[in-house]
Amino acid sequence: MNRLSLIAAAVLITAAAVNAADDEWTRFRGPSGTGISAATTIPVKWTDADYNWKVELPGTGHSSPVVCGNRVYVTSADDETARRTVLCLSTADGHTLWRRDYESKTYPQNNANSYATATPACDAAGVVVTWSTPAEVVLVALDPDGKEVWRRGLGPFTAVHGSGTSPVVYGDKVILANDQEDLNRMPAPRNAKAGEQRAVGKSFLVALDRKTGEIRWQTDRRTGLAAYSTPCVYQAGGGRPELIFTSTAHGITAIDPDTGKVNWEMADLFKDRCSASPVCAPGLVIAGYGYGTNGTQYVAVRPGSKEKGVEPSLAYKIEKPVPLVPTPLVKDGRLFFWFDNGTVACLKAETGEQIWRDRVPDEAFYGSPVCVNDRLYCISRTGDVIVLAAGDKFELLAKVPLGEKSFATPAVSGGVMYLRTLSHLFSLGGKKP
Repeated sequence: MNRLSLIAAAVLITAAAVNAADDEWTRFRGPSGTGISAATTIPVKWTDADYNWKVELPGTGHSSPVVCGNRVYVTSADDETARRTVLCLSTADGHTLWRRDYESKTYPQNNANSYATATPACDAAGVVVTWSTPAEVVLVALDPDGKEVWRRGLGPFTAVHGSGTSPVVYGDKVILANDQEDLNRMPAPRNAKAGEQRAVGKSFLVALDRKTGEIRWQTDRRTGLAAYSTPCVYQAGGGRPELIFTSTAHGITAIDPDTGKVNWEMADLFKDRCSASPVCAPGLVIAGYGYGTNGTQYVAVRPGSKEKGVEPSLAYKIEKPVPLVPTPLVKDGRLFFWFDNGTVACLKAETGEQIWRDRVPDEAFYGSPVCVNDRLYCISRTGDVIVLAAGDKFELLAKVPLGEKSFATPAVSGGVMYLRTLSHLFSLGGKKP
């Protein structure tokens, strides 16, 4: 081969490797937290006969499945004992490759939460899961065969509604946001004794070594209200990637994933709890907050740059009504909001200007949408998969019942969509043999 041919071949190999990696769904909301898949083999409408397989899970949960290679990982829990279960299934037929159970203790949390809410993160080295009790936040790494590689305790967890933020694997590190609750905001437990001291957790962001579980960096945070958002990745053209975190106490924070140092931060944005995760559009980071069962406000922020001496700035605000729990999705210049109450809206991501707004009848949402082949898929609380066109008008394409409640977000890998309800996992699409 001549030199140009070698370079061309190297480019093709690199592109193929990147595309293969992007095709896997290794964290909450898939590659970089975008919720977007390049799959073309997911049907718009289907019946029970179209599933590749359906399996019953041990216990219940709200976590979303993640996929790496021929393995799909999912967590569940026993509602009566809080025992956590990590399950690894074959993507081919759904049979259990291995199962690991971890005993735990029940504790008070929001009725809409579960003991298996945090979505796992995976890579070729296996899977990382997290859970919490008031006594301890735990991260556990298991290899592809289910052998425990390491376990790291991160101290007590303080939050009135329980926990829910998910870890992400970024390069050779496991990243977790640990924004907890100010104890003064929390009522004393009903069975608390006079003078009894309660464990108080510290708020921080942390990166652990993917292989060993050793702490690579820890960035301490102020404590306000516990956050339930999972970081996304922002990268301006030619710039270095940043991890974007949201919390009541710190607003929007951009972190250098290698060092844990704050690249830029825009505080005093959020007056209440961050439940949905942040998303990115070209030149913008978009995030919101809310109270009770309703979203209050979303903001779009122009990122700053420590290297260039540029401070972050507010691009626009979107006042309520806005979503609280479902994470938005940005695709082709459009910002899609899926509201907790069943409303869906499409806005211009650059300006926040509304394009359309409509309602899916008789539905409500906790799960977040994903985009496949210019279609939006989102599972309602009652367990209906709602399919909308990702375009400039509201177009309901399908409504397919799964037969059970669901608070989870779909995963898409290898041209296959994985749908999770409280106690079942479905495989849909792809090329059947």
